[in-house]
Amino acid sequence: MKVIICGAGQVGWQIARHLSGENNDVTVVDNNPELVRRATDTLDVQGIAGFASHPDILDRAGARDADMVIAATHSDEVNMVTCQVAHSVFAVQRKIARVRAQSYLDAVYSDLYRRDHLPIDVVISPEKEVADAALQRLAAPAAFDTESFLEGRAQLLGITIDDECPVINTPLRQLTDLFSTLRAIVVGIRRDNALFVPASGDQIFPGDECYIFCDTEDMTRTLEIFGKTQSKQERVVIIGGGNVGLAVALALETRTERVRVKMIEKERICAELAADALDRTIVLNGDGLNSELLEEANIATADAVLAVTDDDKTNLLASVRAKEMGCPMAITLINDPTLVPLMGPLDIDAYINPRATTVSSILRHIRHGRVRGVYSIGDAEAEVIEAQVLGTSPIAGQRIKDVSFPEGTLVGGVMKQGKVIKPTGETRIEEGDVIAIFAMTDDVPEVERLLQVSIDFF
Repeated sequence: MKVIICGAGQVGWQIARHLSGENNDVTVVDNNPELVRRATDTLDVQGIAGFASHPDILDRAGARDADMVIAATHSDEVNMVTCQVAHSVFAVQRKIARVRAQSYLDAVYSDLYRRDHLPIDVVISPEKEVADAALQRLAAPAAFDTESFLEGRAQLLGITIDDECPVINTPLRQLTDLFSTLRAIVVGIRRDNALFVPASGDQIFPGDECYIFCDTEDMTRTLEIFGKTQSKQERVVIIGGGNVGLAVALALETRTERVRVKMIEKERICAELAADALDRTIVLNGDGLNSELLEEANIATADAVLAVTDDDKTNLLASVRAKEMGCPMAITLINDPTLVPLMGPLDIDAYINPRATTVSSILRHIRHGRVRGVYSIGDAEAEVIEAQVLGTSPIAGQRIKDVSFPEGTLVGGVMKQGKVIKPTGETRIEEGDVIAIFAMTDDVPEVERLLQVSIDFF
């Protein structure tokens, strides 16, 4: 398939990396020649330097016979105009735009994106995706990463293994014998900065980061077995009152169980806007790094601090200071993936990578309709793919042990007629089942072949 990606920043580069690795014809457009050169030097893509919204630039990028345009530049307006030009001038079938400004995303104005107005097929909001990710982290405070699958009936949990974990030095196959009713499977382990899919004889060691796929009803028990205790988040301090912080605070205010939220925002105008939009949240105007202001927000008695300013270093330092002042849990927004290894030494409990959440969201929309969800793990090292099994799929009617899955894959869960089951080698995959597969990035194309899905809409 021929895809034009407008914007060669972190998100555009990752999408290009995914699609070019799956043998698609990818062209990257950016007005920064250096970013275009980086993409063409490191990926199997073509590059055009210029403004993506200009018809002549899109023409040079091959828009006349393109199947899809993904507009992910830093400007909402450029992304919108790019989709309009792709539709009106070149009749491109599928158009995806990244849009940040909340005014463009208000449901009241949803008619804006009709084909006879602004013809955008899918609008991706990074702030909304990040806010959703933050709320999921708060819901599972013992996990550094979490995502819902199978209509919310299953969870992927990322857990750091401590010395107190009851199941360290235990072969994974023995966990099934020890906890026969537990619907949970360890699908991935990161050890010494290398992620791999474990075999049944592998053991878990302190310091490992484990990705566990479990039934939502068994989430608390799963966390306990792996040495984590689940606690309610009743007092939360949010540092940063921009779109992400405001969206999280609004969501927490609407919850039936009362959550006391305090927000710290440095810019006075932004703080006033947040205060006007929120009912029960106390908004403080000042620097989230200021220890006196953190004391005023009662950081020592808070259950969690959520640092979501637009500056990574501020988020890191504010999280460290909050922990040092007695807050037991810190969740940090990190744009730069090279800073992620600092999470451990700085004792930060969980992080949110906006790039990964946006990439996951875009991938979910560009894969075939039978793929219900795609979640990117780490720095695009692996994916969890949720898909409905087609009757024409090579795996339909087969037992899992008889399917020639690549070595870097593991079936995490299967949903049959609305019920989630823990898969074993004897589990038979039937047409209509929904299956969740953890796959290393290099093995994704083979998984898609087995599921008989592809990046195709026609």
